[in-house]
Amino acid sequence: MTHAGLAMIAALILSAIPAMAQTPPAPTADNRYRLEKTETGFVRLDQQTGAVSFCREEAGGLTCRMAADERMAFEQELDMLARRVEALEKKADASVSRPAGPPSEAEIEQSLSIMERFMRRFMGLIEEFREEDRPVPDRT
Repeated sequence: MTHAGLAMIAALILSAIPAMAQTPPAPTADNRYRLEKTETGFVRLDQQTGAVSFCREEAGGLTCRMAADERMAFEQELDMLARRVEALEKKADASVSRPAGPPSEAEIEQSLSIMERFMRRFMGLIEEFREEDRPVPDRT
């Protein structure tokens, strides 16, 4: 390779270094949040979820609160989930509750009918297995 070729490769590598340095690393547990200074405090960006919080220095530490639009979305999501839980609890309560007292004659007859069909089918299977186990008579 000539000196001109080596110089061209070196120039390409050197020109790519600043671009690579400016590319932020993928968010990990160590660098998940990014803080930016503002006039009134800091803005914290969660680089995994995109959530934005406003932070202020109070009592020797940072106190962060969700942005107003995110707070509203958060509360709407909580309300929707609370309604779903309530509906599921009502549905569960309705399916569990049974009238007090013994079963009706119709319920007893239905249960006995199911058991009778089960027993007839079961006994039929047993009979089939017995027939398979019987020796075939020798007719020679």
